[in-house]
Amino acid sequence: MKMQGNTVFITGGTSGIGKCLAEVLHERGNQVIITGRRQQRLEEICQRHPGMRYYALDVTSLGAIQAVARKAIAEFPALNVVFNNAGVQMAFNFAPGHPLDDRALETEVSTNVLGPMRVAAAFLPHLSTRPDAVLVNVSSGLAFVPRARYPVYCATKAAVHTWTLSLRHQLRDSGVKVVELIPPAVVTELGGPGKPVSSSGIHARMSVETFTTETLKELEAGVEEIAVGDAKKLVAATSPEAVKKVFSVVNA
Repeated sequence: MKMQGNTVFITGGTSGIGKCLAEVLHERGNQVIITGRRQQRLEEICQRHPGMRYYALDVTSLGAIQAVARKAIAEFPALNVVFNNAGVQMAFNFAPGHPLDDRALETEVSTNVLGPMRVAAAFLPHLSTRPDAVLVNVSSGLAFVPRARYPVYCATKAAVHTWTLSLRHQLRDSGVKVVELIPPAVVTELGGPGKPVSSSGIHARMSVETFTTETLKELEAGVEEIAVGDAKKLVAATSPEAVKKVFSVVNA
């Protein structure tokens, strides 16, 4: 992926990974469009970065996705990069005696799975006409080795991973490069208060700035599956025995 001269659309751009990616890409000379549910945050971010644009968007709504995609493509016909970044993470306990919050369950699945799929479907006809087109799907190291506290989140990110593999195959002749971005634990609002920032240890949380720097370096190099930091350890646990071993560490 080239690092300048793109028109970049980022879902979940009001905080964390999406916000940091947006800011750095904007600084590097790209037209950046962020989306999110929080209108005030969208306005504040764009005010701090003149030239950055936004659309309010809830990715759980198919109609909203389709409407925003039409507006973005009409207003920014050079749009050639889409980051499927919006996501939520909730703790669930399916053991007896713990009632299931079905609304929260539906929100997490809709946001993390249906959202990226619908965003991709809305933008791919346009992306396939653009030079240097890139679709980036953000999964997680927990797609490969789950953390039991977040069983639904891990399952949704595993779905994003396998869907991305199929999507890349289906689009192999389209001219659209399909990238999977696989974060480790990162210091963002997604994870809430957590362990200190560190560069080592399976439970360590990487700073969002370091994560963004490493991500953009790999994107520029043309890597299709980008595992960052400790996510590499989870991706590397490919055999059933290795997954069980790392699972016991992740869930200690």
